[in-house]
Amino acid sequence: MENPMLLHPYFGVFIIFVFTFLAFNTTLRVQRFISRKLADKRNDKLKLSAYECGPLPIKQQNRISHQFYIIAMLFILFDVEVIFMFPWAIDFKALGIFGFMEMLSFLSFLIIGFVYAWKRGALSWHNIK
Repeated sequence: MENPMLLHPYFGVFIIFVFTFLAFNTTLRVQRFISRKLADKRNDKLKLSAYECGPLPIKQQNRISHQFYIIAMLFILFDVEVIFMFPWAIDFKALGIFGFMEMLSFLSFLIIGFVYAWKRGALSWHNIK
């Protein structure tokens, strides 16, 4: 009489899962052992310093213009609003005149918001000194 576990249709998948788990853990442990043996243990000042191009981070000013954040938020806002137009464009005829009027009102609010942001100077970049 055969074992019912061997007749299960997913028994092979289970064996592959166990083998993969063991192979991954073995490979991970061997890699960690080898990397710790080959690692350079010296702790000199250059090795422990932050790796960046340009001036040292200690002397660098952390002043970022608020204009960057305004432009980024406007980009996200208008990008999301354009995504809302895709379902309308795909099913344009099924929505009929009601869907057309709704999209015209949506586009008018979008244009009003764009003109408002433009007139307020949110889309122009100002130099900070």
